[in-house]
Amino acid sequence: MTRGRVRWGRLVAGAFVAALLGLLAAAPAQAAGYRYWSFWDRDGSSWAYASQGPGTARPDDGAVQGFRFSVSEDSKDAAKPRGAADFDTICAKTPAEDGRKRVALVIDFGTPGDAPDGETPPEPRTACARIADDATSADALAAVAKPLRYGSNALLCAIADYPKSGCGEQVAGDGESEGTEKKASASEESGSGGPSVGLIAGVAAIAVLGAAALWQARRRRG
Repeated sequence: MTRGRVRWGRLVAGAFVAALLGLLAAAPAQAAGYRYWSFWDRDGSSWAYASQGPGTARPDDGAVQGFRFSVSEDSKDAAKPRGAADFDTICAKTPAEDGRKRVALVIDFGTPGDAPDGETPPEPRTACARIADDATSADALAAVAKPLRYGSNALLCAIADYPKSGCGEQVAGDGESEGTEKKASASEESGSGGPSVGLIAGVAAIAVLGAAALWQARRRRG
């Protein structure tokens, strides 16, 4: 084999390794999430992510709503409230009153894996809030699960004093908080998308280098 061919082989191999390293660097890291209370409406036998925040939503009499504390990337992967969610069962001991409405609430404090450092989530609970006809979901929650804590953008930070600190902070892929408050809205958009430009470029570079190596090998054999 001539020196030129050896040099060419080393060049192709080096470029291949460089492109592969670039591809790995361009691949997205484990997605970060946010630690926060999500808000849900009961739709028949299933939960639907609420289209309004609890401060503006005005549930009807007989409604069932849920709150779940968890770490999630966006509304599409948010954990749903667990446990029974039947209005007649939750509000069985709360009689109706004229001029007031009853709203059944399912409050799920989440799992130990979602809890901030040093805190233990309480057991999930249900409650029946009897409130004024024009009251909001936030009013219903305040009637049965004080103390509540809110942050900027009216983000619900704590229910029944859980968690004691933090408010929608970003959580890195390793589970550690990064201290960035979640800019939440009632209806969230997913931040996921297609492959990055760097990822596509890396794949293309490897394909080109592989074709060049194959052409060179065939040339030597010929």
